[in-house]
Amino acid sequence: MAYSLPLLATLAEPPAPGGSTADAELVAQLQQGSEAAFRTLVARFQGRVYHTAYSLLRSAEEAEDVAQEVFVEVYQTIGRFRGTSALSTWLYRLATSRALQHRRRQQARKRFGFFTSLLGFTDQALPEPPDHANPQALLEGAQQLFLLQQCIGRLPAQQQVAFTLRHEQELSYEEIAAVLGTTVAAVESLLFRARHTLRQHLQSTARHV
Repeated sequence: MAYSLPLLATLAEPPAPGGSTADAELVAQLQQGSEAAFRTLVARFQGRVYHTAYSLLRSAEEAEDVAQEVFVEVYQTIGRFRGTSALSTWLYRLATSRALQHRRRQQARKRFGFFTSLLGFTDQALPEPPDHANPQALLEGAQQLFLLQQCIGRLPAQQQVAFTLRHEQELSYEEIAAVLGTTVAAVESLLFRARHTLRQHLQSTARHV
């Protein structure tokens, strides 16, 4: 069953009181499939789950998405909850885990987009960032990033240094020229050749996969 949780509606409300006995009763009702108990769970814990996610993500939209995921997971897995920890502890653990997973996915997408955009690839040249909900897609995405990094590591030394200083450290052409003891024109040439070489390596690899 799908639920739409009004997570922002009651965030300002203080957490509802409820000790271990109340939690045990709530869990028992949830495990019997009570929809009323699920609504009670959401009302009691949604603020804490949301704020836990927000403290890690610093994005209201992403924190709300994570909170939705947490309560869906609770609904689907409550039958396996054995009460070895407090209900609130379990929810905090789920919220933290989901938020960290979400942050890792976002960082992976950003790295993928960074490398492909700076090389000037079109949408047809390389696949879109993978759907990280799919383990196979996650593996393929990690392999693509590893391939990009390997190709950068095979650049001639001067090209690699210029490329890294420009695209990872975000130095200006003038600053890179000062580091390398060369001219701005030489830096421009190094970066042009580096990007050209990387495109060739990646396109060649893609054709042979």
